[in-house]
Amino acid sequence: MGRLVAGIDSSTQSTKAVVIDAETGVEVATGRAVHEVTGYAGARESDPNMWWSALTHALAETGCAADIRAISVAAQQHGLVVVDDDGRALRRAILWNDTRSAEDSEQLIDSLGGRERWAAVACSVPVSAFTVSSWAWLRRSEPEVASQVRGIRLPHDYLTERLTGIAVTDRGDASGTGWWSPASGRYEAEVLELDEVQLDEAMLPRVLAPDEQAGVVASAAAKETGLTEGTPVGPGTGDNMAAALGMGLRVGDVGMSLGTSGTVFGISEKPSADATGVIAGFADADGSYLPLACTLNCTQAVDRFAELLGLDRDEVADETDVIVLPFLDGERTPDLPHSAGTILGLRHGTSREQILLAAYRGAVASLLEAVERMATSGAPVTDGSRIVLVGGGAQGATWQRVVCELSGRPVSVPTPSEFVARGAATQAAAILEGGMPGAVSRRWAEVTQGVELPARARNDAAVSRIHQATGKVASLYPGA
Repeated sequence: MGRLVAGIDSSTQSTKAVVIDAETGVEVATGRAVHEVTGYAGARESDPNMWWSALTHALAETGCAADIRAISVAAQQHGLVVVDDDGRALRRAILWNDTRSAEDSEQLIDSLGGRERWAAVACSVPVSAFTVSSWAWLRRSEPEVASQVRGIRLPHDYLTERLTGIAVTDRGDASGTGWWSPASGRYEAEVLELDEVQLDEAMLPRVLAPDEQAGVVASAAAKETGLTEGTPVGPGTGDNMAAALGMGLRVGDVGMSLGTSGTVFGISEKPSADATGVIAGFADADGSYLPLACTLNCTQAVDRFAELLGLDRDEVADETDVIVLPFLDGERTPDLPHSAGTILGLRHGTSREQILLAAYRGAVASLLEAVERMATSGAPVTDGSRIVLVGGGAQGATWQRVVCELSGRPVSVPTPSEFVARGAATQAAAILEGGMPGAVSRRWAEVTQGVELPARARNDAAVSRIHQATGKVASLYPGA
């Protein structure tokens, strides 16, 4: 066995730890611990201390924490962690799928001068998920807490700081805040000085380069985690950036991750800016860029429909005329934060299986709309670009079928792996080797080669009906 590195994926609902042989890319051990998410009526929050506890449990479950030579942390994007002078969380973290800041994001857009200005300054237009929106909401809704804040961290920043004692982030995750620009490579004073933001840059972590070490495991963290004191810690990143690394995504590919949320993303050699807000112009974790779109409702929403209908996940009809918009948590893409799940086209003869198929189609159609937008906003996506399918739903027969029939593109399904944690591990290996994480990712790619599904004729009629229904539903919900 060669030198061991570890990658951490601190996601919305759990933490996964993956230990990998740095020479071969082969997984040696894994560990997992769950999180609790609380909130209703748009609120979604978690205790950051619980993330740390889950990280220590997941590492312990691998059984080889003491043998790890380098580690890096990837985590859910956008979340807002507010801390005091000692780095202690002042309240529960506000998560990416919290929609309470919807009106704040609209106010922020107006205050900076509109969507075009946001795209030019930050390469993205803020929605309720963005850290800048959550911070504006906190200042408006909980001013007594906001007045005590001495530092703002993203989830991966918080965990990296618990490991090292140093406040740092990376360009990939920082690009999802709304106040750091991939184009300029800096925190933007024009955003920080907005009346709704009023944030001192000194309260934000230093942004690391992709090959820059965050620090080493501190003594206190070593005692809690079982890691060896002085173990190098990689820069870490957001979950989508880490997934792109773990998948070995190439320029021209479209990554599609089917999880609690759905995401589509691609590697680009230049920053992108989409004034519609559908595509967020993020940076990646390897020195390039990651245009990305995210939906709030994916596998969890479809599973909920299956539960309500009393069906197993793959008990679907061969065809359906029913339209389901599975926006159970509101939606980010399309930008309808106040919307709800909607079923259209029911008849006396409609079966449960037809409704469930329609739920899959509704979830996938939102993602594919974003893929088309990527292709028209400068990202290197063509009609022949393959979709690389990962996430909890990727191995599902119905998910694969619906992505194929609604996209008309070839689909690659890699061998199942914890791709976010694997991507973080590539960062750890790169720090250990003194190189770039992309080089490690390409070297490890053969380990996860899987199934290739050929392109098939696109079901244009189904896609058209879903898009038309989405446009009509937007007017049904107050504030949508």
